[in-house]
Amino acid sequence: MATARGNQLAQKITQKVAALKQACQEVDENLSSLAPTGRWSPKQILSHLCGPEGKGHLPILRAFVDSDTPMIDLDTENPFFSKHRARMSFKELVAECEMNYQRITNFTAELTEEQLARKAHIPKLRDSPLGEYPTLDGMIAGLGEYHVQFHIDHLREILAALSSK
Repeated sequence: MATARGNQLAQKITQKVAALKQACQEVDENLSSLAPTGRWSPKQILSHLCGPEGKGHLPILRAFVDSDTPMIDLDTENPFFSKHRARMSFKELVAECEMNYQRITNFTAELTEEQLARKAHIPKLRDSPLGEYPTLDGMIAGLGEYHVQFHIDHLREILAALSSK
């Protein structure tokens, strides 16, 4: 049976994605592919938030439910910026990102307390607040709230750097 906590997490993700969409309104098509030296472009930031092409981030979360303490290797530095995504318009990338997070919110809203308490082994999170063995609840909050907010801030930083040139 779905829980209040699952619904709460889903609602917070929806709010973060709305904030992301608002931040993206400042980006026109020409600006979307520009980046300060050594940094990601707005399109690469959105591509990263979309996750692996054709999959998104949902498989990471499903692994918590499908296996007992699955080992998950996060690809944290990968923008997942394929040739296909490079050809997409910025608006199309925003829509893809929104669709991927909608899948996550739908999944999250249906989780039970038992499922939210399940753990995975994620060595790359060892030094993070989530730790090496995060719960699904923590991972959803980390991915849907912290991660999205981090990249909203990242996008704003990139836009400020580009406007100061």
